Amino acid sequence: MPAMPVYDVYAKNCPTRMLLDHIADKWTALVLWKISGGPVRFNQLRRDVEGISTKVLSQTLKRLGRDGLISREVFATVPVTVEYAITPLGQTLSEKIEILAEWAETNIEAVLAAQEHFDKAAGDEMGATAAGAANRRLIQAAGMR
Repeated sequence: MPAMPVYDVYAKNCPTRMLLDHIADKWTALVLWKISGGPVRFNQLRRDVEGISTKVLSQTLKRLGRDGLISREVFATVPVTVEYAITPLGQTLSEKIEILAEWAETNIEAVLAAQEHFDKAAGDEMGATAAGAANRRLIQAAGMR
């Protein structure tokens, strides 16, 4: 029996880097997490994942399917209906993304405060403080505190 290959994510040519590149993308994480709640249609995903373009959503879904993280089912309706569902492999990743998303939601205020402190300490170079304040106002305006 051949030995299992040993992968090292720090090695320049390791294929795990390609996978990390795919799953570290914000759209991939958001789309996969949304699909983990149950089968979803393309247009519903486009509405639920605010800010994603149709092109980027399509590319993201194809990449997730190619990586074996989601499945795609086509229904013979007029017009054709397509649903995306998470695979068992995708579910294992989705569980990790959920932990990261919860961490981000829980700690965003501390991160914003750290950014503001850093920007002030840096002497407001290139308007960094203004950008941080603008981000805080956007979050507050969206009702996400």
